[in-house]
Amino acid sequence: MGAMDLQFESTAVQHGQAKLNVEEHALVSLLSDENYTTENIEDVDPDDYERLEKGIMQYGCAHYRRRCRIRAPCCNEIFDCRHCHNEAKNSIKIDAMKRHELPRHEVKQVICSLCGTDQEVRQVCVNCGVCMGKYFCEVCKLFDDDVSKQQYHCNGCGICRIGGRENFFHCSKCGCCYSIVLKNSHACVEGAMHHDCPICFEYLFESTNDVSVLPCGHTIHVKCLQEMKEHCQFACPLCSKSVCDMSKAWERLDEELATISDTCDNKMVRILCNDCGATSEVQFHLIAHKCQKCKSYNTRQI
Repeated sequence: MGAMDLQFESTAVQHGQAKLNVEEHALVSLLSDENYTTENIEDVDPDDYERLEKGIMQYGCAHYRRRCRIRAPCCNEIFDCRHCHNEAKNSIKIDAMKRHELPRHEVKQVICSLCGTDQEVRQVCVNCGVCMGKYFCEVCKLFDDDVSKQQYHCNGCGICRIGGRENFFHCSKCGCCYSIVLKNSHACVEGAMHHDCPICFEYLFESTNDVSVLPCGHTIHVKCLQEMKEHCQFACPLCSKSVCDMSKAWERLDEELATISDTCDNKMVRILCNDCGATSEVQFHLIAHKCQKCKSYNTRQI
């Protein structure tokens, strides 16, 4: 589902990242890729253009390239961005009772990095006239000079995403943006993205790390899924369905089990298939039991 390696704004879901075309918010992108020339910027002469782009990509933090800092509405302190605030205010050095997150939509004041002017949130500095972020979202109070991330605001999610609006759709039931390739093929799960990763427990909806949509519809970090596979774990941690096509593995298991003698030839047991949900009565085996419907060995005895 992100499968975007771009950092620090919420990624849409990889292998199923989706973004739904909803009503447009009042977004301002003064110097977007499409109009990033003096001739195409209405009423902007060469001198103004030079001023607007002064210092571009020279300011910011590890998370964003931007020409302003923000005043946190929660603690009235100044930070380069909300991630910098959250890292500082959720540090193990901070008293647990005082730890908190910055509410991005409530930011009211920004400080120009070039002239130091404290002002209300806006894209162009009221004092020196510099553009404080080539990408600017008035809703999320997001500034970023690095537009290669292809940022866009999703009304359904209520936050900005990266990867290009045309590459994603918003699934209202799952509650998140998924890759357009999953638009008609993913399994919908109510609020699939509005929970913690079942492996690392990071909240997935606002995660800056790539997220994958499993065949069952549940979601997990791409990195966490990879670590599962490296440890030979191929079942969803939430529902136990297989996370990938296991047909070849089942064929190899068929061959191996055929060489193992079974001392319980007359014992029958009932099993439930984790993949298709069917129940079967099969001959007991010490190693594994095969679903009679879908031929999966991802079963449990009931």
